[in-house]
Amino acid sequence: MITNWPLARRKNALWQRARIVQEIRIFFNRRDYLEIETPHRIPAPPPESHIEAVASGTWFLHTSPELCMKRMLAAGYEKLFQICRCWRKGERGSRHTPEFTLLEWYRAGDDYTALMEECEALIQTVSIALGQGTRIRFRDQEIDMVSPWERITVEEAFRCHGGISMKEASERDLFDEIMVQEIEPRLGRRKPTFIYDYPADRAAMARLRREDPAVAERFELYMGGLEIANAFTELTDLEEQRRRFQLEASFRKSLGKTVYPMPDRFLDEMKNMPLSAGAALGVDRLVMVFVDAQTIDEVVAFTPEEL
Repeated sequence: MITNWPLARRKNALWQRARIVQEIRIFFNRRDYLEIETPHRIPAPPPESHIEAVASGTWFLHTSPELCMKRMLAAGYEKLFQICRCWRKGERGSRHTPEFTLLEWYRAGDDYTALMEECEALIQTVSIALGQGTRIRFRDQEIDMVSPWERITVEEAFRCHGGISMKEASERDLFDEIMVQEIEPRLGRRKPTFIYDYPADRAAMARLRREDPAVAERFELYMGGLEIANAFTELTDLEEQRRRFQLEASFRKSLGKTVYPMPDRFLDEMKNMPLSAGAALGVDRLVMVFVDAQTIDEVVAFTPEEL
């Protein structure tokens, strides 16, 4: 007699999830990427003001494998991927769990435009392998997977959907509000959408465009209004990265948040970083799209509340 019906109902979704993970591995193996594993427990996460790390003794559970994977780029590894568990404190909702699965990959010698093409090819490959072909249904929307996918700059998105310029939204501290309420729900509804060239103050660890340093070479991918991936051309300027980290650390302190140790070993090795690009894709959210799930709870074996 089955008593745990919520868990039993997820069986089909979890079978699909396993197949998706297998196909991701096949895709990257065929493209000569090295699959790696980096430590989940690290002494210093990136000091990002909007992401809270989970403490593990005097160290932290990583919020992404980014720092370790970039150190491998600096050591001469050219194509890397990893599927791993990550942790972010306080993130819980219909699209978030504090512990989640992330696909992260890096390529030396390329920029963010190359990763748009690779991201597109990856998800198309998974769709075909699952038997869903070139059209999938998600949240009562039919999404056309045929290339080319839509590409729109953040500036274009704000003017088209927000009725305001990107610069004015930032100056009036309305960027996040307009992005969440007006823009994101409209992205990726008919075709998957890459939104790119974010404001420089949202560059994180991304390189600024040489011809327009007001924007960063960063993109996000949306499908059916749901953010699936975040990527950028990597910043390789040591002093600029140190400056950004110090600004973020100061901002965290002003908010009364935990100030993390500076990731000195990563910074020390940045001088050897090649031109490269990296992407992070939420595996749980990708599964949500392919099984037409309304919430992330439907595509994980256990939610935090069930433990």
